[in-house]
Amino acid sequence: MADRQCAVLGAGLRSREVTLERRSRRFSSDRLERLARRLMNASTLCAMATAWPGGRPHINHMYFAWSSGFDVVWISDPDSRHSRNLSVNRSAAVTIYDSHQTWGGFDRGIQLFGTAGAVSGAAAEQAERNYAARFSSFDQAANSYPFYRFRPSEVKLFYERVLGGGTLVTAKVTGERLAWARTEVFA
Repeated sequence: MADRQCAVLGAGLRSREVTLERRSRRFSSDRLERLARRLMNASTLCAMATAWPGGRPHINHMYFAWSSGFDVVWISDPDSRHSRNLSVNRSAAVTIYDSHQTWGGFDRGIQLFGTAGAVSGAAAEQAERNYAARFSSFDQAANSYPFYRFRPSEVKLFYERVLGGGTLVTAKVTGERLAWARTEVFA
């Protein structure tokens, strides 16, 4: 098991070393999917990271809906920085979490890693249905922006009350299922 060490600032702003240890504890696909759905419903707002053509990072907050296969969908101006970034480099990451959490409590959130871009045809129609189902005040007739879809290949779940303190569980996305890949714990 490979361990990774990093320095973090803890309470009192003193630097301390933390080791991220791999553990053999596995989680069933059903359990991971239930947790992922709960985490994706924790907020209607997410943050998406993209990269400029030269590699400079960019972050964008957006309202989103999601599908049973954990795809994230949203509407956006094609001239926005993140949309232009995705037209050149489809690689992206999304994080979703309840912003009302307090430091020192049981933290939770989900990180998703994959690719994104504008969709058309049947994919755009499905994205529109998902978006309208989540946001009842969304006016489909008045929307002039295209739909975008983020398709994850990997997710990282952090749900301390359920998985344990400092536990990160990574899963691969296969169709509409999650398959456990590894468990890591901050030690």
